[in-house]
Amino acid sequence: MTSDTAVDHLPAASGGGREVVERDRVVIRFAGDSGDGMQLTGDRFTSETAAFGNDLSTLPNFPAEIRAPAGTLPGVSSFQLHFANYDILTPGDRPDVLVAMNPAALKANIGDLPPGGILIANTDEFTKRNLTKVGYESNPLEDGSLDQYTVYPVAMATLTRGALEGTGLSKKDAERAKNMFALGLLSWMYNRPHEGTERFLREKFARRPELAEANILAFRAGHAYGETTEAFAVTYQVAPAKLEVGTYRQITGNTALAYGIVAAGQLSGLPVFLGSYPITPASDILHELSKHKAFGVTTFQAEDEIAGVGAALGAAFGGALGVTTTSGPGISLKSETIGLAVALELPLLVVDVQRGGPSTGLPTKTEQADLLQALHGRNGEAPLPVIAPRSPGDCFDAVLEAAKIAVTYRTPVILLSDGSLANGSEPWKVPDAESLPRFDPGFATEPNAPDGSGEFWPYLRDADTLARPWAVPGTPGLEHRIGGLEKADGRGGISYDPDNHDRMVRLRAAKIDGIPVPDVEVDDPDGDAEMLVLGWGSTYGPIGAGARRVRALGHKVAQAHLRHLNPLPANLGEVLSRYRTVVVPEMNLGQLASVLRARYLVDVKSYTKVAGLPFKAEELQDVFLEYLNGVRA
Repeated sequence: MTSDTAVDHLPAASGGGREVVERDRVVIRFAGDSGDGMQLTGDRFTSETAAFGNDLSTLPNFPAEIRAPAGTLPGVSSFQLHFANYDILTPGDRPDVLVAMNPAALKANIGDLPPGGILIANTDEFTKRNLTKVGYESNPLEDGSLDQYTVYPVAMATLTRGALEGTGLSKKDAERAKNMFALGLLSWMYNRPHEGTERFLREKFARRPELAEANILAFRAGHAYGETTEAFAVTYQVAPAKLEVGTYRQITGNTALAYGIVAAGQLSGLPVFLGSYPITPASDILHELSKHKAFGVTTFQAEDEIAGVGAALGAAFGGALGVTTTSGPGISLKSETIGLAVALELPLLVVDVQRGGPSTGLPTKTEQADLLQALHGRNGEAPLPVIAPRSPGDCFDAVLEAAKIAVTYRTPVILLSDGSLANGSEPWKVPDAESLPRFDPGFATEPNAPDGSGEFWPYLRDADTLARPWAVPGTPGLEHRIGGLEKADGRGGISYDPDNHDRMVRLRAAKIDGIPVPDVEVDDPDGDAEMLVLGWGSTYGPIGAGARRVRALGHKVAQAHLRHLNPLPANLGEVLSRYRTVVVPEMNLGQLASVLRARYLVDVKSYTKVAGLPFKAEELQDVFLEYLNGVRA
């Protein structure tokens, strides 16, 4: 559920007559069992925060299992939200507030809470059985082990049952609303709006109005508890951010990708066909696109990954914008058909929402380990463009750019998102549709043989782009053959001639190398930094936040970020040569760093992490300082 809003909202009134403390920024983490509704709770708090006008960034973190064992560490689900009155880049390193719904959630997350941080614990779940299940010998809420934190023990389940006593719900059903109690309490503490949440609950449970009212009662009970209890001495206020004037909405990366695909169809005048097999964390793109048939979008949920990409490529041959979405394991299965698209030279948009691997790996965790697969993971010489968005909102612009390149140059394009972008969210300024650039597919309409024979040559190339003509089947006089065997240059017949194959391979490579991409821009405030930090994809936020911290300490560091990974920007080699030290942080074992070393013969310093979680700004700050101070070579 998302909401559109302008940025000029007035602050909400504080509650209960308590002292109101102003904060520039706050990081809240909701944590509980995978059945406790932490993702819904976090999403609702995020939506109200977006409506209020704060800048924000989120990090959902949940198990791969549909229902992991209750009360266990593997079953812990969390949702972290960072919101502020200024522009922020990450979902935050450490929470200022941790809401722990059970002992497992506490044990899994308490290490991230800094001393003095606020801990709100649901005491009803801190039973001897639940404590023993996660290795607690005594109750940490009572044994003094949490004295360094500000602890608020709250019997959420008991209070929720009391609030719903007259609704006729069973004890079990009533307790399920305790996440709404927690949401109400936190909404009171941080002066969040509440009308949107109540409206959302009525819509979500429209067929079960009794459940809607029960959840609303629980939400109000949490809000009232904050107002009436003596435990909470203060409330907190984070003013709206001063964002660029416009209409904003909270958006996730997957939703932005879906909207960008719809927009690409409208801007090109092409019908959109999505052939996809559900896979975490890309499935939400399929779900969202299936809602937009009115915009000429057809979605096909295939029986497997190979069928999905095959249908998308067939749609491209038929004159549609063919799209397929997947994650790393699916890219492996689609590789032969992607290679076929390279040989046929047809536009195809391939979206890879990366996750932890290899094999099934970590389905719900993030990683950037598919770069080399995207660049080289096909048999033969099969180059194609690779593009990576840097933030959830940037997914919209990146997929538009990918679609334009695919259509203009008649090539498959791989877009590399990842789990943190897909599920994370931020405020997104809704663009003016009229300002978005249009691109013409330029279908072939008549025979083009240069010898005047009146034939159609399907591989006669455009002099500027080296793209071949795109002829829609059924166009009179443009009959031609397709297939995976090598084609004769120009005429397009099957050819085993060695010289022809050499020429076709080099032409396809030259077509990709010749795609004009913007120069890489360097953020070097003083122009004399000796260290450059270069990133790609979702590392943009942590790198930027880490660089801000280092600069605040009086050090000089330059930052640059790559959207285009193939072809690389023309000025990249010159940029790399300017700096004594080049550091490339990646959520893999150094894939981009190895490409840069080979391509530019630069001694790139690789800092890597494959923990299934994004970099922290604090972590990168320390790494940057070590390089600057010569501690790390």
